[in-house]
Amino acid sequence: MWWAKFKTLSPQTFFANSMVRWWIVGLFFTGINIPLLYVFKEWFVFNLFIATFLASEIGTICRFFVNDRWVFGHPRPTWKRLWQYHVAISSSFVIWYSAANYLPRLGIHYLIAAILATCLSVGWSMITNFLWIWRKKQK
Repeated sequence: MWWAKFKTLSPQTFFANSMVRWWIVGLFFTGINIPLLYVFKEWFVFNLFIATFLASEIGTICRFFVNDRWVFGHPRPTWKRLWQYHVAISSSFVIWYSAANYLPRLGIHYLIAAILATCLSVGWSMITNFLWIWRKKQK
């Protein structure tokens, strides 16, 4: 049966899966991004457009380095992969940025809007990350 493969699933094999690691990194950086957005908006009093951009870009760069090494096992980051990563997530960034800045206009608190925006952009980000940047090259 289909569930038989889960009997042999150990913590080592579970965390060795790049998809699991990608989700762990994404959730971790969502946990970083939301407080960072709060700091930019409330402490530094940036307007929402600037605060969301800064929080997102800082998170994106840091997330790239963690994904590149821990999730996909590259010994060193390259400018090419960093550039490809930025291009690949640009469309999911547009989804996130638009929702994070539009939903507050509908009366949703900006931190809740940022979380909802993250939910909207994650699926697309998975597709662009796994099918373009870190796909296995055909030999």
